[in-house]
Amino acid sequence: MEVATHDRPLRFLFVADADPDAEPIARELSRTGFAATWLRVDSQASLEVALRQENWDIIVSDWTLQRLDARTAYAALSETGLDVPFIIVSDAIGEEAAVEAMRAGVRDVLSKDRLARLGPAVERELLEAGRRLERRRIEEQLVVSDRMVSVGTLAAGVAHEINNPLATVLANLELATREATDLIREFGEHPRLMELRDELRDAREAAARVRVTVRDLKIFSRADDDSHAPIDLQRVLESSIRMAWNEVRHRARLVKDYQPAPSVEGNEARLGQVFLNLIVNAAQAIPEGSADRNEIRLSIRKGQGEVLVEVSDTGLGMPPEVLKRLFQAFFTTKPIGLGTGLGLSICQRIITSLGGRITVESEVGKGSIFRVHLPPAQTVAQAAANPQMPKSEPPPVRKGKVMTVDDEPSLLLAVARALSPQHEVIQAERARDALERIKTGERFDVILCDLMMPEMTGMDLHAELLRVAPEQALRMIFLTGGTFTVRARTFLDQVPNMRIEKPFDVSALRALVAERVR
Repeated sequence: MEVATHDRPLRFLFVADADPDAEPIARELSRTGFAATWLRVDSQASLEVALRQENWDIIVSDWTLQRLDARTAYAALSETGLDVPFIIVSDAIGEEAAVEAMRAGVRDVLSKDRLARLGPAVERELLEAGRRLERRRIEEQLVVSDRMVSVGTLAAGVAHEINNPLATVLANLELATREATDLIREFGEHPRLMELRDELRDAREAAARVRVTVRDLKIFSRADDDSHAPIDLQRVLESSIRMAWNEVRHRARLVKDYQPAPSVEGNEARLGQVFLNLIVNAAQAIPEGSADRNEIRLSIRKGQGEVLVEVSDTGLGMPPEVLKRLFQAFFTTKPIGLGTGLGLSICQRIITSLGGRITVESEVGKGSIFRVHLPPAQTVAQAAANPQMPKSEPPPVRKGKVMTVDDEPSLLLAVARALSPQHEVIQAERARDALERIKTGERFDVILCDLMMPEMTGMDLHAELLRVAPEQALRMIFLTGGTFTVRARTFLDQVPNMRIEKPFDVSALRALVAERVR
């Protein structure tokens, strides 16, 4: 039986043999300002059912019952892992048993003839329970944040390690495809030559897909970078789609509706995290195997003083009671082990920090719509400090002298193959070797230098050249497979030198070198 009084809501579970025993407790709680709603249980089975089916603010237990005692009741609570304060109110408990119960974790022991202590005790325990919950939330968020930084660092390192050999593969495939095309032009469309060219093209396209995946991985690896800049939402959304595609493709058709909209001020990695979460959630709201009957729609459009991104699905939808708690930390409708309940809470925090907001509409059986409202960037993005790489190959005006500095011998060889028909190419596997050549008076039109190398980095070489040959420092173009350290990112932001992301396009590299040699 449940009884309700008035004032501040309080749900307590009463472990006792008879309903009348709860009435003085409810009256005392009412006197101290609580609106006490309670349920009595008198057996371990009924206690376990009550703990499983409902949420309780506090548990008040008698010491001995006909079918249960406080020790057994507290043990049953402990097994659930729930953090619900447990108080014993009894005249039958002795001093030694009370001390033993407190040592076991019972929060307080009161006598029935001294119920005036009950209200303050409940107030204290609710406050302490709230503090413990907040500490757990903070600790869990720190764990998640640390995990994200660790994953981001790992992803950046993996991207860097993939990009070095991938640059070699793509450069050589492009050169081999050109050679096959030249042979066909020279000797005619021989079937074997045609097949060879097609095979090379297929391999190059497959490698290019790897390049796109690695580029997306690099976007999501910068979660520890809180810098803000004007962001192209379509680019970030497309990267999020590719990262989530395995979740989407078995469940729904993907529909894109991108309308012209201004950039927003933000952080690419953080926004990517938000959109990836929303797309994956939309996919997981739709059962597998019904892709032809379901849809996930992504849209970008300009609103009234804002930019609006919508992620909608035709999935299961959510009832009002779920919607009310959707952005609460640790709330999740996913099975245990499949969700922390922090995803949407973190997304809301990210968007709020950017001056935006997330809203949601949902109806059971019809799906959900998540809307991300973001303010447009206040200033138009400035042109990049480094010029864009030319896309066409101008005829060389003269034969230039180019030095490539990289600790990957295969990449040095690929660059030499690409540039040596037009220029003299000197290769250096160590930055110190390059520095010694320049110290002895040798000069180069272009120095293509890897950014991250053992012993001496491209950044260190640049610093030394500024000291001994400043004009050569200006001729450096940095090759980078991923700027995954704060120092590297800061360095590239501060120097005027151009940088080329690995893997690069051979035609664009040739055009850039030709432009610098002029």
